[in-house]
Amino acid sequence: MAQPNHEPMAGAGDVLGTYLRSQATAFLRAMRLCAQSAAGGPGGDAADGTEAARSLRGAARRISGSLATFRGVTESAWADGLRTELVWLSSTLADEHAYASRLARLMDALHRLSGSCEVPAQRGTAGALTVGSARAGALLERQLTLARARAHSATLQALGSARFHAVADAVAVLASEVPLDPVAARGQVEEVLVPLAAVAETRLSAAVAALPAAAGAHPYDAAHDGLWHEVRRLLRVHRYAREALGGEVTRPALAGEALDRQRDAAEAAAASATAARTPRIAPATAYALGVLHADQRHEAEAARYDFRRIWLPASAVASGARDVRERGHAEVTGG
Repeated sequence: MAQPNHEPMAGAGDVLGTYLRSQATAFLRAMRLCAQSAAGGPGGDAADGTEAARSLRGAARRISGSLATFRGVTESAWADGLRTELVWLSSTLADEHAYASRLARLMDALHRLSGSCEVPAQRGTAGALTVGSARAGALLERQLTLARARAHSATLQALGSARFHAVADAVAVLASEVPLDPVAARGQVEEVLVPLAAVAETRLSAAVAALPAAAGAHPYDAAHDGLWHEVRRLLRVHRYAREALGGEVTRPALAGEALDRQRDAAEAAAASATAARTPRIAPATAYALGVLHADQRHEAEAARYDFRRIWLPASAVASGARDVRERGHAEVTGG
């Protein structure tokens, strides 16, 4: 593991405490902006509310990830309780944004595919995809808009709950004082924090090694989504550990963006497959949803290749690049 940048002979408690307090402050600031947006306060438009919610989720994830990685440096019972609540909060807040982003992704893909001359009409019937895509879009919009409305209600309920206010109170305490283990906190960064961050990196490496081989014989398989989502989670924890230690995070951030795209495309493919199982839909609608499903499967596979290109040695990914492109084209065009 590359050595992070920090002050020589820095105390583990000082370094971790500084990072956690900064993230707690960011959490509280974003929480106030969320409240202003919800109340229609100054500058509280929809864009500000979306950005505030994103910042709130990011701060919650950084705190919970750091408490998991560096648990031994904190009061463990306190860390475990707060981490559980922050995971609940960030997951709840993420749902509404996820449904909105998924709908936008699928609508953009339908528009792109229906306007492409590369995609043949069903059984040679001109305009089958164009007609089907309009109906498929309407179906997806109904389903995902309903899901988003339910998630929005759940978010409002969560933000007004006693549970959320208890989390906010705990983070407010964290912003001023971090409950640390008195013995571990006195250790030096190199002796305490760096080995714990290395454990997080080792777990990530093991998860990456468990991914299916990047060979042309192994196309996108939804059964592997869980493995990829776990790598995404562990990569995020690894990145936050490096952030806390002042290390370089450009490469983990780029790899994380690829895994975000992979997750988004995989979930969009699942949404299109779910819509295709709607009873009594027209054949043209089912056809358009099938094309959309194949397109998003290809997008997920391409993002997986991008992650490997960023994160792994070149020799580990070069053999699969051409197969990814060619298979993706064949799936979308029906070849």
